[in-house]
Amino acid sequence: MDIVSPAINDYLLAHSEPADEVLRDLAEQTHRELGGRAGMQITQDEGELLTMLVRLTGARRAVEVGTFTGYSSICIARGLPDDGHLLCCDVSEEWTSIARGYWERAGVADKIELRIAPAVETLQALPGEPSLDFAFIDADKVGYPAYVEEILPRMRPGGLMVLDNMLRDGRVLAPENDDDRAIDELNRALVADDRVDVVLLPVRDGVSLARKR
Repeated sequence: MDIVSPAINDYLLAHSEPADEVLRDLAEQTHRELGGRAGMQITQDEGELLTMLVRLTGARRAVEVGTFTGYSSICIARGLPDDGHLLCCDVSEEWTSIARGYWERAGVADKIELRIAPAVETLQALPGEPSLDFAFIDADKVGYPAYVEEILPRMRPGGLMVLDNMLRDGRVLAPENDDDRAIDELNRALVADDRVDVVLLPVRDGVSLARKR
């Protein structure tokens, strides 16, 4: 979703940190091999935003729900320190097999742990104490509320949760399906949740930042 005009969109990309060769090659392969499904991949500017947010929060322990072919995981891992750790949750061996090769090329494979299983199960198996610094959620939309409820108690005070596709191509104004309704309801729940401070940004298809109090 382009909230701004195409000309402004091009200007934004031209004046943000450019994607390097690894990310460009990954984006090209994803589009070449997966066609329309490539739309699930985040964009250059959103990837740079993730890297910057990880660095700004000083995160060491991060979790990602929805890895796809690995673009966002590379951006998150690049923001982590050398001893940082990113847990990636996904259910597709096919898509994440592409990610593995690019993690190696990007030099971040030693920071990343991939678990192939339903994300709720992976999250529930984590220790219950608040140790996570950063989380990125970009997976099945009806699952978002459950992911939030598993991650938030495990996040330290001051930790940051980033949620993608929070505008649903504008359909949050008039939800048309279960995915739209789930995101609209979650937006309402987050702004009323006294555990977090939240801001919904008009970046691409909507990015919510929820900081644990």
